Amino acid sequence: MRRRTPPRRTAKPQPIGPVQTYQVDGLTHEAKGVARLQGKVTFIEGALPGETVNAQVTKAGRRFDEAMLVSLIEPSVHRISPSCEHFSVCGGCRFQHLAGDQQLAAKSAWLQGQFRNLLRHQTIEVLSDASTGYRRRARIAIDVVKGHAVMGFRGKASSDIVPIERCVVLTESLQGAFVSLKANMMGNALAPSVGHIELLEDSKGVSVVFRLTTDISERLENDWQEWADGAGIIIYWQAPKSSKADVALEKMRYYDLGELRLHFHPQDFIQVNAAMNKKMVAQAIDWLNLTRHDVVLDLFCGVGNFTLPLAQHVKSVIGVEVQDTMVQAAKENARVNNIDNASFLAADLTQADAITTSANALLRAGVTKILLDPPRAGALEFLDSIIKIAPTQILYVSCNASTLARDADYLVAKGYHVTRIGLMDMFPQTSHVESMMLLQKKK
Repeated sequence: MRRRTPPRRTAKPQPIGPVQTYQVDGLTHEAKGVARLQGKVTFIEGALPGETVNAQVTKAGRRFDEAMLVSLIEPSVHRISPSCEHFSVCGGCRFQHLAGDQQLAAKSAWLQGQFRNLLRHQTIEVLSDASTGYRRRARIAIDVVKGHAVMGFRGKASSDIVPIERCVVLTESLQGAFVSLKANMMGNALAPSVGHIELLEDSKGVSVVFRLTTDISERLENDWQEWADGAGIIIYWQAPKSSKADVALEKMRYYDLGELRLHFHPQDFIQVNAAMNKKMVAQAIDWLNLTRHDVVLDLFCGVGNFTLPLAQHVKSVIGVEVQDTMVQAAKENARVNNIDNASFLAADLTQADAITTSANALLRAGVTKILLDPPRAGALEFLDSIIKIAPTQILYVSCNASTLARDADYLVAKGYHVTRIGLMDMFPQTSHVESMMLLQKKK
């Protein structure tokens, strides 16, 4: 006879409104405290593990509730005062109320959970740097309210703009540029014509991209150029309905990476944390244990951030990127840095035809190792081609641990095993987690 399983007890949703007391025993990757009341899981914004808090349910569901912190009864020993006055409302930094070492511990624990099916004896290695003043790129939201420009970042779970005075994660140069920009924008005729503003600092200095929603007069443009000249800032204008600012070759941006200089369009993707980018590239080279006999494939290569440093240690390297403009920039970067063993091709690795064509060409190239740094969606479509190429090592850099775990599970099932896993704290004070995983082909 089949054994009867008693029905599972269903927790009752907590009522919305009353303030209740919770014991917090966990933390999500979005820095929400995890508590249980009468068997029901509740996620509490602003609460930390080990705390006793009063909280109010704001959203009740069948499986869990969401609540807001009302007061602290017994605070965590790891709770600190946020260094930013806008922390409670800004949607950027989620961890400023938690001590730095505990931020890393929380992120490591979350990665441990994501990779629980892949970890054997490995420990998660941590790569970190300064926790503030690191961000060299930022998108500033702007709106005009009652004739006055409001500038800042989007609020928590909101499209509302939080007007900021100072952002502790911006580099000092960008912070200074923002203050000057904000002062000049108040009551200025340009404000109603701007969709958003992009701030950037690189080895060339500070620049500002204005994304225009309507055309502006030549006189207004000249007025802003005068401001930029006085502030030591380069201005780029993205015309209405244009996907990018029109930038002449001599006005392209660049950043230095060791002895290399990489040029890029001011709206191309680059890592926002310069110090961590250098450490990440160095770690990739170290983990891959490169030799002069290796032929390395760098997928989603951008303007050559990994490709060109790799080329200095191997027989040859091939970079693949979907955007043709970035491929052209990568080729130019190889040329100006006198690197002749790097080649680049444009291919959309999410499309079947492009995958087949690229894979056949790469099979003929004799690739021995692969590095890939895909977008958040991962690289599932290209994994079969990677398996056909049969590299001895695969180094996977990811901004989304869940898709990395999915892709790594697939590769393990096809004959690879995980040898190293790393957490890279590219965005301190925030909930974002970057990771690096090395997979070795089984003999």
